[in-house]
This record gives sequence, C-alpha cells and structure tokens, in this order.
Amino acid sequence: MIKKLLALSISLAFSAVPVVVQAGGDMAEGKVKAANCASCHGEDGNSMMGNFPKLAGQHASYLVKQLNAFKDNTRNAPMMAPLAMGLDDGDMEDLAAFYASQKTSSNQMPVIFSDDDDDDDEEAEGEAESSEDTEAEVKNLISLGGDLYRNGNLKSEVSACIACHGPKGAGNKPASFPAVRGQHADYLIKSLTDFKKGTRNESSDNMMHMIAKKMTDKEIQAVSYHISMMK
Repeated sequence: MIKKLLALSISLAFSAVPVVVQAGGDMAEGKVKAANCASCHGEDGNSMMGNFPKLAGQHASYLVKQLNAFKDNTRNAPMMAPLAMGLDDGDMEDLAAFYASQKTSSNQMPVIFSDDDDDDDEEAEGEAESSEDTEAEVKNLISLGGDLYRNGNLKSEVSACIACHGPKGAGNKPASFPAVRGQHADYLIKSLTDFKKGTRNESSDNMMHMIAKKMTDKEIQAVSYHISMMK
C-alpha cells in the first residue's frame, strides 16, 4: 500500500509540469533527412547496435528537446553535438516527426557475457551449465527490474519509473518524459550510469540524477533489462 502511495504521489507531482508544445514537422521531409542518421540509428530509427539508442516511436517533442540540448551543449555528447549544430528548428521537427511515426522494434533476451566466453578450451558440458545459469540470472534481473519499475525501492528512496514513464513505458508526451519501452538495455545502462555520475544533467532540476544516484549498479542493470523487454 505504501509503495502504491509513493508512486501515486510522484505521479501527481509531475502532473503539474508545464505542457511542452508538440513538434509539428513534416514526416516525409524527415524521412529524407533521416538518411544521414541511418548508419547509427537505423533506417526507421531502430538501431541495430545496443550502444546507439532507438529513436523509433519516441515522442517528437522529446526528440526536439534532446537535439537542442546537443546543439547548445547542455547535454554532453561529443558525437551528436557537431551533427545537431547543422540542424535548424525545421530540420529537428521534421526528423522528430518521422521517428515518432515509426514503430519500436522488439529486443532479444539480454545476454550476460562472462570473462570465459572467449575461452576455446572450455568444456561443452560446462558451457551448457553456464548457459543455464546465465539464463536464470537474466530472468531474475528482469524480475527485479520489473519490481523496481513498478514500485521503486522504499528503503533507498528510489522512485518508481512508472510514475513518469507509465505502466507500459510509453512516457508522458505533454510533460516531455520519454518513451522507454523496447530501448536497448546497453544504452539504458549507460544512460542511467551517466545520470548517476552526473555526466548527463540536461534537466534543470536534475531529476534523473537524483533518482539514479541512489541506485546500485545491479538495480540499474535490472531495470534496464526489464525496460528493454517491454512492448
């Protein structure tokens, strides 16, 4: 009951966030312009590499906000900053409209790599046992991540993700809270770790930093695995 009240109170608090004006770009123009982004983010915004975020299905307003943050260096991203510098407001809105119109792809089950994965001398039976153990570990992490997402951690005062990102990870478009469902686990882990360390603080109130700094590395991994499997 207390967990539910905590999540509800956080949700009500964020409902007072000012409404962000939605982007109104041209999807067709955005598709053409997105060709320059395809090598990292995929033709339809579903990147094939876990360290590059999926943009497909993301709220247009959030994408515009992030591109502006890259452009004015309020979000530290050496790779994206020079690219964003070449975009005007219309370009950003067109790109955002295109990516927002695309469907987020599903992910395969996360895989935990060990230091022994490259050992050619490992016994086949040992590999089978290791595989079973690893699969069980992943499932346990996803379960832990699901609990953190829904309920947070009262003991360490970690807020429930559901309060801002919704029960299905769809985010909150008016408040410009991003959709997170189906995002790559590797990218989520990096993002939460960056928030935790304070190296990604584009939000004026540093809300994500305040949450992530209370999370253990295991909790970050667990909630990232859970979110990556959300559809």
